[in-house]
Amino acid sequence: MTSPNPAWWTSAVVYQVYPRSFADSDGDGIGDLPGVRSKLDHLADLGVDVLWLSPVYRSPQDDNGYDISDYRDIDPAFGTLADFDGLLADAHARGIKIVMDLVVNHTSDEHPWFVESRSSTVSPKRDWYWWRDTREGPAGPEPTDWESYFSGPTWEHDPTTDQWYLHLFSRKQPDLNWENPEVRAAVHEMMGWWLDRGVDGFRMDVINMISKDVGPDDALRDGTDGFLFGPRLHEFLAEMHREVFAGRDADLITVGEMPGVTVEQARLVTDPARAELDMVFQFEHVGLDHDGDKWHARPLRLTDLKASFGRWQAGLADVGWNSLYWDNHDQPRAVSRFGDDSPAHRRDAATCLATLLHGHRGTPYVYQGEELGMANSTWGSIRDFRDIETLNHFAEATAAGADPDDVLATLRPASRDNARTPVQWDDTEHAGFTTGTPWIAVNPDHVEWNAAAQRDDPHSVLAHHRSLIALRHASRTVQLGDFEMLLPDHEDVYAYTRSLDGETLLVVCNVSGTPYALAELLPEAVGAELVLGNREHLPDHDDAVLGPWDARVLRLT
Repeated sequence: MTSPNPAWWTSAVVYQVYPRSFADSDGDGIGDLPGVRSKLDHLADLGVDVLWLSPVYRSPQDDNGYDISDYRDIDPAFGTLADFDGLLADAHARGIKIVMDLVVNHTSDEHPWFVESRSSTVSPKRDWYWWRDTREGPAGPEPTDWESYFSGPTWEHDPTTDQWYLHLFSRKQPDLNWENPEVRAAVHEMMGWWLDRGVDGFRMDVINMISKDVGPDDALRDGTDGFLFGPRLHEFLAEMHREVFAGRDADLITVGEMPGVTVEQARLVTDPARAELDMVFQFEHVGLDHDGDKWHARPLRLTDLKASFGRWQAGLADVGWNSLYWDNHDQPRAVSRFGDDSPAHRRDAATCLATLLHGHRGTPYVYQGEELGMANSTWGSIRDFRDIETLNHFAEATAAGADPDDVLATLRPASRDNARTPVQWDDTEHAGFTTGTPWIAVNPDHVEWNAAAQRDDPHSVLAHHRSLIALRHASRTVQLGDFEMLLPDHEDVYAYTRSLDGETLLVVCNVSGTPYALAELLPEAVGAELVLGNREHLPDHDDAVLGPWDARVLRLT
């Protein structure tokens, strides 16, 4: 990666758009492709290189588009293929690449493949999905004891053929059987169709689950031994690269979302010599504030975060590549979760967390609204939520006897819907997102926190993200420099260096509301050249004191 001509994505920044909540062009309350197209100048001004588009394929929307019924069409809620082509052309004209979300671990149960598969045990597509007989005995009828990510068992009984089909997620998301070469060929052909249309790569949803060992009953309730990094995963990824990407434009990018991936596995998957994927999207750091699962939170210890980030930085230093992110469509807002969204500290906390992240080695991802400091929303009752995972958990927990108010208290900070409230473009009734009624309520704080208010403010969260992205584009040290963690045992201050070709940059971030004397922490930082900071314009700024949520990039040599 430190060669004279490293891959283009080592200096790139990706921006994720969740189209349903980004911008609505027709007033139906649902974001759409023309809406995304109308906001491309915002992305160009921000300076991002890649637009990752969450699923816009035709879908029944059981899981907000991650249940696909037609891989080669756009869902009418989002527009048409002509709208997609227009977005692609306009993005390319601004130097922005388009990455599609590839969801091929499963389809919708309304996809023609599954409709045919479930029609008969002798259907030509029967083995395109996982079907099993009822299990005899006291353990239960389901073929295995695996538990769905969306609550309940992973098996659904189908009365037409008196068998069960596998679904790791919703019962309306049956898993494809990648053991069948016809399935793999169909997926490859579909991917090539999109690349021929002009897309620049794929972010591959739960791609480490495509190889499965669906054998006898597994004693583990979560069943992950049977489907996380299954026995043929590397074979399948190498085949995909060979059949789809080999010989095409080197400017393409492949990103694998891989829950549960280890550093050692990521090294294999992203080793260029193995020709599988360019980078992985891992989840270790966003599980550090969980006590067993996402519905049982605990405060994040900064020392745990340092250990995790440091392990990934070291582990992929010579082989492979990191994805860097706080927010995405499945995660609560970082400024509320890991920062401080109170009026006194929200702006500084948002810019501090951004600085901490973007200074690492890897490709940073900005999730829509993160560049504005968007925070978790307010949720009055279960009727305010839309997310299937959230609704299923509430139903399951209350059916088991839990107090509904207690369950709601756990849902409010943890629900995926926190990431899915509409982007806050201005201070009008629905934040400039729609002229109609939004599919999910806008965060009431949009009257203060919005793009229009920040666009011309040189000290806004938006302006700071512009500066961070510009720094990555300009600095080979930020792109490729060696990483060294400092102060590994400090519970409030996160500090590290990046070094390359005689230059050393120090990134120091106070992830707390407590000020610290810089000389006592990092004497080498005193008097160093400030490359980028988030609080130097404030009246209480003191070069010698690392103030609350103070973040600085300093040049040591």
